[in-house]
Amino acid sequence: MSETPKFKPTLGLFDATMIVAGGMIGSGIFIVSADITRNVGSAGWLILVWLITGFMTITAAVSYGELSAMFPKAGGQYVYLKEAYNRLIGFLFGWSFFSVIQTATIAAVGVAFSRFTSYLIPAVGESNIIADLGFIKISAAQLLAIGMIVFLTYTNTRGVKGGKLIQTTFTVTKLLSLFGLIIFGFLLAKQSFWSENWHTGFTAMQDNGAKDAAGVLQPTGWKSISGAALIGAIAASMVGSIFSSDSWNNVTFIAGEIKNPQRNIGLSLFFGTGIVTLIYITANLMYLNVLPLQSIAYAEHDRVAVSAANAIFGNAGTIVIAVMIMVSTFGCNNGLILAGARVYYTMAKDGLFFRKTGELNKNAVPGYALWIQCIVASILCLSGKYGDLLTMVSFIVVIFYILTIVGIFILRKKMPDAERPYKAFGYPILPAIYIILALLFCCGLVWASPTYSLWGLAITLFGLPLYYLAVRNAKKES
Repeated sequence: MSETPKFKPTLGLFDATMIVAGGMIGSGIFIVSADITRNVGSAGWLILVWLITGFMTITAAVSYGELSAMFPKAGGQYVYLKEAYNRLIGFLFGWSFFSVIQTATIAAVGVAFSRFTSYLIPAVGESNIIADLGFIKISAAQLLAIGMIVFLTYTNTRGVKGGKLIQTTFTVTKLLSLFGLIIFGFLLAKQSFWSENWHTGFTAMQDNGAKDAAGVLQPTGWKSISGAALIGAIAASMVGSIFSSDSWNNVTFIAGEIKNPQRNIGLSLFFGTGIVTLIYITANLMYLNVLPLQSIAYAEHDRVAVSAANAIFGNAGTIVIAVMIMVSTFGCNNGLILAGARVYYTMAKDGLFFRKTGELNKNAVPGYALWIQCIVASILCLSGKYGDLLTMVSFIVVIFYILTIVGIFILRKKMPDAERPYKAFGYPILPAIYIILALLFCCGLVWASPTYSLWGLAITLFGLPLYYLAVRNAKKES
């Protein structure tokens, strides 16, 4: 008789760290600083937004280390929420993860890959419409994004080793490239705007004005803001930085394939988030050195890194950044695709998702779950709504991060004698600070962008009837 396929622990600490870092770095660091600067309007606040995001990310990551050591199995955050609360909360996370969080992120990263590929191959740009069906237009960029997702899905169905090779190769390449870009930005810049940009300090907020003769939006002046307006501006700014720093928890979903997960998941979370946070902060310091604040805020199509690279390398800078983003997004999507399917696999094992997604193929990976994820992400590529999903994704993600960190406190009471090979660093102070900052972010986001925040909440709550339907079906089958 043939044995039932089981997950094979083939990923070491370095591999796990590359999954953390590779999943975090997509296209965001090359783009979102423009929107952040428009919201906060000063060099000090730009860096502070990234520092707050970095602190929140690392704090959450090291807190997750305790949970990953307690429950070292596939499913990650879904398992933590189920154990701390109940199956319903776990399901609502899994549903949100499937419907928006992971699949929409895969779609957005895929389209970012296409957009920058079109710098080198114009034929695959968004302006090249392949089919006009009346209710939807399908561009070459969308088809390329789908092709990329399908290819990476297929590769990952062939076994974890193929995904591991892609992840390690592309993550190391983009880390070295980003560090190189940062260093060159300080050494080769023809003109430094450092002193000029820091003149505004931390006290001024930009008051956007009218377009000048060249059609470029110019600030008409500066004004200080405080109170709810300040919190709202920071929250709106952090949508981009949090989205760019997200997906660090993907490594927890593949715990069943990591060697010594009790030790290596916690360490990979710390090392991965620490490396990426360092890169993000120094990259923004580099932007402030090579570009005036206005050029950061109003970079063409928000492509700050392209403007910075042009200031460093001349006209060749556009090609340099296009290649960097292609490498970055390709590796990022591989990590997202590899990890995401493990959540649906674990949910299916609990009777809360399609039964077939709870099966491993002959290569010991959840092949059916990978293809379902691929289909949904491809549909979202065609929808063209991935930009609007940014706020929804960030809002939902942080809500579930809050619930998971609160779960550490609950499990300390609920399971006081459980084995904890690794304990949350700075408990209870740092986890509590994270919860407070995250709540402020969510409240500020609802204040600044109520439509998409509440749509995100509505999508999550739509999982309630689906949960009871899944439970009823599971009882019938049993």
